Amino acid sequence: MKKLFLIPACLSLLAACDNGTLRSGSDAAKERDSLVQIISEKDNELNDIMGTFNEIQEGFRRISEAEGRITVADGNPEAASSKEMIRENMQFIQETMAQNRDMIAKLQEKVRTSSFTADKFKKTVEALTVQLEEQRQRVQELEVQLAEKNIQLAEQGEAIDNLNENVSSLTEENKAKSQKVEDQDKQLHTAWFVFGTKSELKEQKILQDGDVLRGGDFNKDYFTKIDIRYDKEIKLYSKSAKLLTSHPAGSYQLVKDSKGQYVLTITQPNQFWSVSKYLVVQVR
Repeated sequence: MKKLFLIPACLSLLAACDNGTLRSGSDAAKERDSLVQIISEKDNELNDIMGTFNEIQEGFRRISEAEGRITVADGNPEAASSKEMIRENMQFIQETMAQNRDMIAKLQEKVRTSSFTADKFKKTVEALTVQLEEQRQRVQELEVQLAEKNIQLAEQGEAIDNLNENVSSLTEENKAKSQKVEDQDKQLHTAWFVFGTKSELKEQKILQDGDVLRGGDFNKDYFTKIDIRYDKEIKLYSKSAKLLTSHPAGSYQLVKDSKGQYVLTITQPNQFWSVSKYLVVQVR
């Protein structure tokens, strides 16, 4: 990965501070020192993440080399020296896979708490987890081959089973966490809207005694669920429209289409939905 392009921008600001065009001497020095500290912290954080990533990749490389040393098709696998070599390499694979599993978990936590935009890092962690699972499957296939050659590796069996269980557990845990984050994200960006005549809104208890959503017994099923990130235009199919719920002025527009019917256009979604995630519009 390349270093973040934050550094050139910060250096430009530093240069501008040096020639006195932005601030006076002491202020420029303080700003320069602050930017230098930010650059240093970002650099250290990125180096830490990349260092862990490189260690994991090195672990994968050493595992692949160990797999290559276990040859069951050629030579004499029944020989004592061959058995010992196989046992040593299988143990090495087991230990290195366990180390990689732990480092992937640590890398996942570092990415979670990182100040960087972490989408690409998250995908990298997911790819490493998949790679670890693929290596686990190759080890299983290798065990089958060894069993066919009557090579006894019973002492490794329980440890490898435990490792397999841990890897599966880690995979399921990652899936559960990803699903939880996705659900929370959807919930955060979910809103509901409804439009109807005065009588219709009263009938659904959305409008009671002139107040909108006064009680908690209104018909929630009458509302339409939307994602505020994408649904920014609501056709009202009426030549008369009035918002009954509170939404900041300047965050929306009520405009008429070619048929003279109103369309609600939300120009600033975050501001529009900041007061309430429910929208009620009275039409005729």
